[in-house]
Amino acid sequence: MNPNPLSEPYYLLHFLTFFSYLITRTSATSLLSPHLIHRLFYREIQAVLAFALLATYKIVRDETWEAFISNMLFFAKIFLVAISLIMDYHLALWYMVVFSVIYLITQPPAFEGLGTSSKLTPLQLETLLTEGNTSRFWLVEFRALCSSACIHASRCFPELSITYSNKNLSFGIVDLGLFPNAAEKFGISLSGGMDQLPTYILFENATEVTRFPEWDYEAKASHPPVTKRVLSRHFELDRHLLGYVNS
Repeated sequence: MNPNPLSEPYYLLHFLTFFSYLITRTSATSLLSPHLIHRLFYREIQAVLAFALLATYKIVRDETWEAFISNMLFFAKIFLVAISLIMDYHLALWYMVVFSVIYLITQPPAFEGLGTSSKLTPLQLETLLTEGNTSRFWLVEFRALCSSACIHASRCFPELSITYSNKNLSFGIVDLGLFPNAAEKFGISLSGGMDQLPTYILFENATEVTRFPEWDYEAKASHPPVTKRVLSRHFELDRHLLGYVNS
């Protein structure tokens, strides 16, 4: 993550929006009745306590900072709009519009690290798989950084590569946002947008072994969110690592 997150437009605009509430709150104090001020203060305390409880829960449950920050920003928006309704519904509508605009014009930054994985073009991947003079297994993440789901999961794959990469198992990343025409070659459909991304495929000597998620084209089956635990279990990465150690 960027060491200075406020340099990112996504975080900077959110910070300015939340900070504007403090200015609005201070300015409106002289205009509100004592009863309304007391009620507002009581709700603010409740919101802060609820936010702190949610933060404590999510920091334990979420595997990545990207997912944690995304969830906390979502909760903070809900609390801000709810508290603004107490002062004036016009203010609440204004915040809803501002958050909608931020959503449309910016996106959260993705994790920039690669771990021990390699960024590949579709042609490079195809060459590595067909030549067969590298790793026996390749686990490849197909992603596009214009997809929020890919951004949230962007830290998982590099961190898995640090733990599990070896001479028999290599990790690669293909950005289908840059090479959308290559998606069909790997059985990924982008016709409905980026809903099928990220997709992870394990290859053994150029042959697909398994993938996650396994899409049902008849009906979109729900699948668990992408986490290191889910990917490790689905692709049996512990078994691959033990097999390499014992060989």
